[in-house]
Amino acid sequence: MTWKTFLAAALAVGLSISAHAQDEIFVETHPVAMSVEEPAADEVGELIYRGGLEIAPGEEDLGGVSGLTWVQDRLFAVSDDGHWLSIELDEINGQLVDLLSVNRGRLLDERGRRLKGNDNVDAEAIEHVALGGWIVTFERNHRALFYGRLDGPGEPMNSPDHDLSAALALVNNADPNAGLETLAASIEAMIACGEWARSGEVNCVHSSLGGAGGFELPAPPEIAEHQGAPTDAACQSDGTCYILFRSYREGEGNRTAIVKLPLEGQPETLAVLIPPLTLDNFEGLAVREQFGKTFLYLVSDNNFSKGQRTLLMKFEIKDDEPLIAATPEPEVNYETQDVVLETTKGEITIRLEIERAPITAVNFLRYVDEGRFDGTVFYRAMKLQREPMPNGLIQGGTQFDPKRILPGIPHEPTTVTGLSHTNGAVSMAMLEPGTANGDFSIMLADQIGLDAQPDSDDPIWQNGYAVFGYVIDGMDIVSAIHAGEADPNKGVGPMMGQILAEPVEITKARRAEAPEKPAAAE
Repeated sequence: MTWKTFLAAALAVGLSISAHAQDEIFVETHPVAMSVEEPAADEVGELIYRGGLEIAPGEEDLGGVSGLTWVQDRLFAVSDDGHWLSIELDEINGQLVDLLSVNRGRLLDERGRRLKGNDNVDAEAIEHVALGGWIVTFERNHRALFYGRLDGPGEPMNSPDHDLSAALALVNNADPNAGLETLAASIEAMIACGEWARSGEVNCVHSSLGGAGGFELPAPPEIAEHQGAPTDAACQSDGTCYILFRSYREGEGNRTAIVKLPLEGQPETLAVLIPPLTLDNFEGLAVREQFGKTFLYLVSDNNFSKGQRTLLMKFEIKDDEPLIAATPEPEVNYETQDVVLETTKGEITIRLEIERAPITAVNFLRYVDEGRFDGTVFYRAMKLQREPMPNGLIQGGTQFDPKRILPGIPHEPTTVTGLSHTNGAVSMAMLEPGTANGDFSIMLADQIGLDAQPDSDDPIWQNGYAVFGYVIDGMDIVSAIHAGEADPNKGVGPMMGQILAEPVEITKARRAEAPEKPAAAE
């Protein structure tokens, strides 16, 4: 049974991810820097640090946290003493700052009874099946249990015809403490590893559309020299998996590495964390895809020891590929005029809606024809943390320069023009209706909240802002401007922190050349 076939089988029995038999527990957290010696440090290898916490055991004696996975809006984990955990995070602007809630429940056996005995409770990995249910693996008594619900009975995965059976075969004769600690899956792939990395020895199973196959996944050199081994993994939606390696040497402490395994291609080490970075016995890894970015969460197992800590840390994977907003499909049923904004980052072509928004579009065209935009800048980037990414707007223009601006123009609300602040829309900036002159904004993703809202009691929102055109070419340039760094100390009111540290100049604004008409047939 391939991994996708197994997922389909899970769907057929109507499995649920809900879990009700749980207790909310209260823990104390303390923020931790990535490096004690350099508190401002926030990069290691291909990772950017996005905050971390030390979680105190508290009266509930929270600890032993091993496997980790992200599902919907929170983290789920298992622990060495036979519990599962649901962890809701408190994040501000992408930074992990605290925990909102922690819920804990007991893992059960196939009869729905509480797991008992050290050899049976040692849960090491958890993975949510995309179409419903959970897989939890255990060491000491090496096995995997399938849970339709985390508060329900665990069904032993003894069938020899699914991909996980090859992984379980890896650990049949493994040492009690070297079991199937590493497990991760997406629709496209599954990976499972035993807790060793010995030269020339198969330690992992990787499954994709072609079925499961064993292979050797070596530890990065900095980890291998300390007898490092994989301890967890996480896979994103496209089948790319990330494997967590951990090592320990007496007198030198812990080391950690994260290896990227593409669906096709060779493993790549993203980062190696060694002292003096903040480290402990990391055994859990989760991946989260949000806002066009990929985040990794690491959790450590304190082994219920006073000499070890439970750390939860968040990292963002660097991405050299810029996020580019899609270029909208222009309508050609109305009279329009194309203009080109030549900027220091490239050209942006705007189609002005001469017929549908005549006052606003003709006013903008006058600024273009009289050279009033030449030498002005895009100075603002409003960045919204929501899908699709990039999201927000950029703003540029004359900035009330008395030598450039023309008198304000009558307002053309979207309820009159029929236009809307959709992706790529160009809209006039203003203080109130009738004051728009030479400043304008370009939308990245839909911002229809800026349209006229006739039911609003506020005159500004009642009239909304005036859309007068759409970008038809150059959304990559708009996105590049939007991605620029902002000066956190510039801006007033809602624009605080949105002013670009390095504004982008509009060197020239001009009418676009009309396309050549095809020659008439003779």
